[in-house]
Amino acid sequence: MDRSLQGIIERIWENRDELKQADATRAVREVIALLDRGEIRVAEPVVSQETGGVEWRVNEWIKKAVVLYFPLQDMVVTEVGPFEFHDKIGLKKGYQALGVRVVPHAIARYGAFLAPGVILMPSYVNIGTYVDSGTMVDTWATVGSCAQIGRNVHLSGGVGIGGVLEPVQDAPVIVEDHCFIGSRCILVEGARIGKEAVLGANVVITRSTRIIDVTGNDPVEWKGYVPPRSVVIPGSCTKQFPAGDYQVSCALIIGKRKESTDRKTSLNEALREFKVQV
Repeated sequence: MDRSLQGIIERIWENRDELKQADATRAVREVIALLDRGEIRVAEPVVSQETGGVEWRVNEWIKKAVVLYFPLQDMVVTEVGPFEFHDKIGLKKGYQALGVRVVPHAIARYGAFLAPGVILMPSYVNIGTYVDSGTMVDTWATVGSCAQIGRNVHLSGGVGIGGVLEPVQDAPVIVEDHCFIGSRCILVEGARIGKEAVLGANVVITRSTRIIDVTGNDPVEWKGYVPPRSVVIPGSCTKQFPAGDYQVSCALIIGKRKESTDRKTSLNEALREFKVQV
């Protein structure tokens, strides 16, 4: 990738009048093309020099380019058989060459990357997303703008992955490799789901959701982050209000997936072991 693109995007972001110039328009469109091909990402895993662990770096300038892309686009009518759409962003094309299976009526917008082996059931994938190989986006699941979905993930029916464009410094929702996200789960506000985690049906994770590990003698609490291999179910906890004490939603970590279990079967096995609904 030409590193000068970043400088051009940053300059346009500070002075939107430059969008009228041909070189600025070309730069923004090139960034979206690179996103569409998966050559750049809104967020990417990097190894921490301090801890040696994996952290996620948000490439703010790429999010800026996505925001800048919208005013460059005109509203156009797109017809697909008897269906009509009226929008600024075109639909992704060339699935056969990409090695992606797309079941009617799945829709992915241009600027979303789908790796070979991805399966889209009737679902929706927005611009700026990255969906890695072997992942299934199941029926009526939605993957919001700039979300990062890892390898061999299963987003079950009706899962809602929130999108984020602005503020540009905010992290997108990240679901790491080999996760299973149960039916009707909602992941928003930059939630990060660690590798090989299993979420039972209806789990909601936001930036402020209390995620409580209840497997030990004392609870351990997280916010916005599910540790790797956690098995999670929806729960409730007591919160004090001026009008009294009431139950609010939380998420409970009730166990860990066993490393000895083959990844292809451990999703179902983990749920069966803890009697978690899918």
